[in-house]
Amino acid sequence: MTLAATSETNAYDLSTCDREPIRTPGSIQPHGFALTLAGDLVVLQASENLEQHVGIAPTGALGQPLARVIGDAAATLLATELGATRIAERPLYLGTVCIHNACYFDVLAHRYDSVLMLEFESVERRASADFRNLYPLVGEFLLKLNDTNTTEAMSALAADEIRAVTGYGRVMVYHFDHDGHGHVIAESLADGYHSYFGQRFPATDIPRQARELYTLNRIRLIHDANYTPARLVPALNPVTGAPNDLSFAALRSVSPVHLQYMRNMNTLASMSVSLVVKGKLWGLISCHNETPCPVAFEQRTACEQLGQILALSIESREDANELEFRLDLRRIMVSMLGGLTQGANFIDNMSSVFPALLKFERAGGVAIIVDEHLLTYGDTPPDAQIRELVGWLSTKAHGDIFHTDQLSKVYAHGAQMTRNASGILALPISRIHKHYLIWFRPEVIHTIDWAGNPHAKEGAGPLGQLTPRTSFSTWRETIHGTSIPWHNGELELALEFRTALLGIALERAEQMAELAEELGRANKELEAFSYSVSHDLRAPLRHIVGFSDLLLESAGNDDVEKRHRFLKNIKESARLAGKLVDDLLSFSQMGRAALRPTNISMNELVRGCIEKLAGDTRGRDVRWEVEDLPEVRADATFIQLALYNLMANAVKFTSQKDSAVIRISAERHEHENVFHVADNGAGFNMEYVHKLFGVFQRLHRMEDFQGTGIGLANVRRIVERHGGRVWANSIPGEGATFSFSIPKELPV
Repeated sequence: MTLAATSETNAYDLSTCDREPIRTPGSIQPHGFALTLAGDLVVLQASENLEQHVGIAPTGALGQPLARVIGDAAATLLATELGATRIAERPLYLGTVCIHNACYFDVLAHRYDSVLMLEFESVERRASADFRNLYPLVGEFLLKLNDTNTTEAMSALAADEIRAVTGYGRVMVYHFDHDGHGHVIAESLADGYHSYFGQRFPATDIPRQARELYTLNRIRLIHDANYTPARLVPALNPVTGAPNDLSFAALRSVSPVHLQYMRNMNTLASMSVSLVVKGKLWGLISCHNETPCPVAFEQRTACEQLGQILALSIESREDANELEFRLDLRRIMVSMLGGLTQGANFIDNMSSVFPALLKFERAGGVAIIVDEHLLTYGDTPPDAQIRELVGWLSTKAHGDIFHTDQLSKVYAHGAQMTRNASGILALPISRIHKHYLIWFRPEVIHTIDWAGNPHAKEGAGPLGQLTPRTSFSTWRETIHGTSIPWHNGELELALEFRTALLGIALERAEQMAELAEELGRANKELEAFSYSVSHDLRAPLRHIVGFSDLLLESAGNDDVEKRHRFLKNIKESARLAGKLVDDLLSFSQMGRAALRPTNISMNELVRGCIEKLAGDTRGRDVRWEVEDLPEVRADATFIQLALYNLMANAVKFTSQKDSAVIRISAERHEHENVFHVADNGAGFNMEYVHKLFGVFQRLHRMEDFQGTGIGLANVRRIVERHGGRVWANSIPGEGATFSFSIPKELPV
């Protein structure tokens, strides 16, 4: 804070608290003195209380070697330690020195802001700091932590240990909530000290920049709140030309407003140890004493170590609790998603998991809005209010999720829904339509005990200046219109659930598209079937009837040859009609029969088909050229039928060739095998290739090449049921190549 005191009121202006240069106060606490040094240990700056401690005026020390200021023996000791130790930004204990055979000082050193700073803290003892008790203290503390199972219990243990080490009258551990208020979760008290356990200190008690400094420098000590600061001489850092940054200085002077705050709290000595969890200021261990109380460096070190151990333990415990919480939510979500995939109706599926939805987000009610459909479960606002809320939500650019635990603060009509909807979590489940899944949490009326009225933290003086608050008496506030806050895990899992819902919806849309495609194909096949029944099947039946009539008319005729010809035509027409009916039955069964995959030798299948076609090729010059073919995993019966149809087509459409060549080959790919049946026969016009695999589609006249027009449709259906593809290429008069693929992994 920038502090401006007036003679009339002696009040401090707190209007610019967050801009106070607390890192560059230009002074130190007077229970020690400070020197800044160049690399050759020549004094650049000295605190103005130097003469009080060592009898040399600060101006007289400037430009002098360190030995001239503190004596040869002390300087030699420090130079040796400095030469043997890497000095960084955090203060390091160099030793205890005696100056002028009278005064003893603990010496801390750190490099920061382009200078080496030595801090000399006056101590009563004549020996160096003794750190031998640190290890057993820490070891015992760790053992005790193993017997605790809550953050509060661990904090209480730390408070007791630190009070025993320091001798302070009150040690509090408080945790900053999501609004920055400090909640006292543990406390250790000496007799006669006021308790703040369970109370809250408002966030404004610790300005933003102070919190940042607490995160950077983990410990801060105030020896006596009634001290008079000792300024640095000269005021500006000779190297940087700016005020010294004392962020890591143990003797750094603090804000006069904070000192007044302490006195108002009847506290003259304090120490704060930061609890930093995952890089953020989680809370503080705050130590108070009603009288001045020095804390030696080794004691502060012990407290800092205990604070770090506590912070690590809190992090570990919070991580474990968070993991368990998220696992529970994920179990519920997985169970719900299993239920949502059972039926085809989205609304019915969602309503079937309503109880789990409430448990998933610890809600009192839930609503699903899809188009004009609104379903609710549990304790929810009336339908009209929910629809109005959805209208408001749809106007907000809230991304994939909207949540609040104080709806009335952000939504004008939220006050009408306070009882059962003080908090809401809304998931839009469509980018286009007003489709929402909304959870409702009821109002939780609760009280907060503050250490003083947070709304009267600063009181205005007669001229408008602001002063530190003077009251720390318990002030109780009742909170209305809020629900239990939404946990980060709940929000993140809700987003996952939304993604899963969209995935289910997309899968259903794809299934519907596939069904529509299949239906379209089935309709076309049905049209072709109708045409075949009305035309292809009718034709041989007409022939049968016609030749039967002719046979009857010639009953008295002795022309045996003519009657034989009529009977032959009748037989041929009946055979064709039967073949057509058989092929129709085979085609219809092909779509219903279950696949029975086995490992198939394609070489053996081809040899078997060639043997079956021997009768059709007898008396013809047909040369089979068969490559070595890979094995496949498929339904042997179906694949043999498809292969036979393609090879039979090749035999049929080469019937007008003097010398027929039919070549069967394969290509091996990473995910599939491709087979080709090529011939040098009649071929077809590629302009009509899209009709080739349709039911009852012919690209040649019946008089030229007989057939029912179902064989290639069967081939396509067989291959596609195996997850493969079928296609053809041709040059009219030169031949055709029919190809199909069989994947190495069959579809489930």
